[in-house]
Amino acid sequence: MFKPNGLAAAAALTLIFASAAAFADMAPAKIAETSKGKAFVDGKGMTLYTFDKDSDGKSACNGPCAGNWPPLAAPADAKASGDWSVVTRDDGSKMWALKGKPVYTFVKDTKAGDTNGDGFLNGAWHIAKP
Repeated sequence: MFKPNGLAAAAALTLIFASAAAFADMAPAKIAETSKGKAFVDGKGMTLYTFDKDSDGKSACNGPCAGNWPPLAAPADAKASGDWSVVTRDDGSKMWALKGKPVYTFVKDTKAGDTNGDGFLNGAWHIAKP
């Protein structure tokens, strides 16, 4: 039976923690092709949107609005990385923002790549594009 020595065990642990740290620093969204071109999508492939009524670093979509436009939730310990930052919502929860603009999904997008929210509310909602 193989038993790693102390140095090998320490190296393995270092690799595990370094991998976890690298994963934590990854962007909260990826780029995918939609019917309206390239867009940022969440981990399930759902299109992300920005809202004109938001100000940099502040979400104006709360209550019933957030029921229709779920915020892209960020863990409490999330850290900004590149164009991505973390916004504290009115209820104290955290969400991701792209270049300071909070990002959301749309409940009427039922499958990956849908873009039903683009232009919604007299053009106030926009696909988050790279």
